[in-house]
Amino acid sequence: MYVALRDLRAARGRFALVGLVIALVAFMTTLLTGLAAGLVDDGISGLRQLPLTQLAMEPSSGGTFSRSVLTEENLAPWRAVDGVEASPIGVSFANAKDPRGKTVSIALLGVDEGSFLATRPEARDALAGPPGLVLSHELKEEGIEVGDELVVAGSDIRLPVLGFTYAGSYGHVDIAFTQLTTWQQVFYGDSARGRFSAVALRNEGGEEVPAATVARVDRAAGTETLTKTEAYAGSPGYSGETQTMSLIRGFLLVISALVVGAFFTVWTVQRTRQIALLKAIGASTSYVVRDALGQMAVVLVAATATGAALAWLLGLAISGTDVPFRLELMPVLGAVSLLFTLGLAGCLAAVRRITRVDPAGALRQVD
Repeated sequence: MYVALRDLRAARGRFALVGLVIALVAFMTTLLTGLAAGLVDDGISGLRQLPLTQLAMEPSSGGTFSRSVLTEENLAPWRAVDGVEASPIGVSFANAKDPRGKTVSIALLGVDEGSFLATRPEARDALAGPPGLVLSHELKEEGIEVGDELVVAGSDIRLPVLGFTYAGSYGHVDIAFTQLTTWQQVFYGDSARGRFSAVALRNEGGEEVPAATVARVDRAAGTETLTKTEAYAGSPGYSGETQTMSLIRGFLLVISALVVGAFFTVWTVQRTRQIALLKAIGASTSYVVRDALGQMAVVLVAATATGAALAWLLGLAISGTDVPFRLELMPVLGAVSLLFTLGLAGCLAAVRRITRVDPAGALRQVD
């Protein structure tokens, strides 16, 4: 890379300019990766934390709890399966007013007393007593305290706050646990008839219920079983948010590849005489290609590393704020690696031109 490094020093202004563009793309890609992870976490963290392996829902509900209505008839076949715990769960969104008249939004989850879905002892103890709510700890920031009564809009049912737990959120709304009977009273009144949203399943050893068993019981129960990951798509806005972020990142990566490819193509055209001279004095085509690829790799690595590092520092600064942002090392490394790969792919047009340079051209262009 003797020639490549000398070019980098001699034309550092040009390389700094294209490096700045690549660094900005890496900066934006890393930020979008963190924002995408934050949005996903804000939308499904509550569902992700539930200790279930699968969800049996009404067929064609697509993982959307509001479209799924099941009864005890659907639950009984699942409870008869050996080695599988089955617990009914009701999920709906609600607004409630605290004692100060402030409205708070909650994703209300109704579960049976003693259900495996209530993982913390304090939550199980609270749900075993009189009707009330166990709120996600994030709602403490709203000024709500244990003992406060929340009035659920629509039904006007008053429910005391029994405690707090690390429940997360669903559909960008903080979760609140309550007894399944209370949930049914809130949303169905006196006409509940034992209805709920889904059957939460947990297999022995934490593995998913085998496909053959799922198919057999689904036919008997009249349900459609989804994995936890498949159920994420039912969270409001989940699919649209993830697809939008992926599309934006895709555009950024394509733009980066085009910018890098265009720069090095023009740079190769300007170096045509130099390349021809190298070949004329004995440099092989493979040597010139390796030299050029090394030069491109140096610029890409330096620029992407700088942009990603700056974005990481900014991400650390905004983590913990109201912005749904979460940095994870592996997704960031994946995005940066893809940016490097596509940038290098954009340089292939320049490499192809190098292989076609005629050494005799150098002799004809000598003054």
